[in-house]
Amino acid sequence: MPITKGYRQLVDEAMAEVTTYRVEQVVAKMAQAGTRIVDIRDVRELAEGTIPGAFHAPRGMLEFWVDPASPYHKPFFADESTEYVLFCGAGWRSALAARTLQEMGMANVAHIEGGWGAWVLAGAPTETLEQNKAHHTQKAKP
Repeated sequence: MPITKGYRQLVDEAMAEVTTYRVEQVVAKMAQAGTRIVDIRDVRELAEGTIPGAFHAPRGMLEFWVDPASPYHKPFFADESTEYVLFCGAGWRSALAARTLQEMGMANVAHIEGGWGAWVLAGAPTETLEQNKAHHTQKAKP
């Protein structure tokens, strides 16, 4: 069966439809209330580190975690006043994911141009997986 629409066309179409931020824009947004960074990379990619405070939501579970009707729903995604900024390794998966979330009805979603690769190349802040886990454990404490 021939492929009638390849990955590149899908990514290009998604990029044309979703809000895309450059690394420096996201660094500035991190200091603002109402912005949450979402790492959609595979768990094996997290060994490289992540963006400080990022919430890990694997790409394969994202739609299930976002949808309140899903048995896997995560309340993290229920705040309509929050802008969720997704990232992956190169910005392709996050563009596709942001587009899918928009199709689900989320208007408050964007992604990072170039993903983790661009983030690291720009020298933006990072943290280890252990630091990220500690960050989220501290937030969860009363």
